[in-house]
Amino acid sequence: MKSNRLHFLITAGGTREYIDPVRFITNASSGKMGFALASAALKVGHKVTLITTVKNIEQKTQNSEVKEVYVETAGEMFEAVKKYFPKCDCLIMAAAVSDYTPVKVSKIKIKKSKSDLVIKLKPTTDILKWAGEHKKKNQTVVGFALEDRNLLKNAEKKLQSKNLDMVIANEPSAIGSEKSIIHVKRKNSDWQKFPKADKSFLAKRIVNLLS
Repeated sequence: MKSNRLHFLITAGGTREYIDPVRFITNASSGKMGFALASAALKVGHKVTLITTVKNIEQKTQNSEVKEVYVETAGEMFEAVKKYFPKCDCLIMAAAVSDYTPVKVSKIKIKKSKSDLVIKLKPTTDILKWAGEHKKKNQTVVGFALEDRNLLKNAEKKLQSKNLDMVIANEPSAIGSEKSIIHVKRKNSDWQKFPKADKSFLAKRIVNLLS
């Protein structure tokens, strides 16, 4: 590893897009990979800011040196990334950010009725694309690509279209699991496959590649 200490900005967990005060649209992301990446970076001496939707004590990094920023929605995560991105050396977007959010959020709990309930959705801000457009020459932006078909093709498209420095491709089976198979690609390089392993082990390999 290089002797210099890097500042990693890492996102973790799945966002919640509220329909009313008690109901929301979310996904099955556990945040395990994001927390594993934070722990791996800390263990080799890097500084870490972790933007997370997860408050589960089992997922805690158990290190007082990490700065944890708790958010819930895609909008809140975007604001947090905008705040901390300018001072980081490397952004790893491991969070599963919702692509859509309700146009209107009811201020009161929606009552059950016999009528159909139609919820209109609008796109959320593409945080990864924003980071790729606003990064400085000395900053690295890493994205994850979760695909159920054409995994490598779609992941490489994401790498190019969002101006990323690295993309990590995995399949839906990785969600919530302790283990995963990942494929890693940098710009102008070949794919590198990491066989199925614990996310903590894979996180160490990823941090090593970025250090």
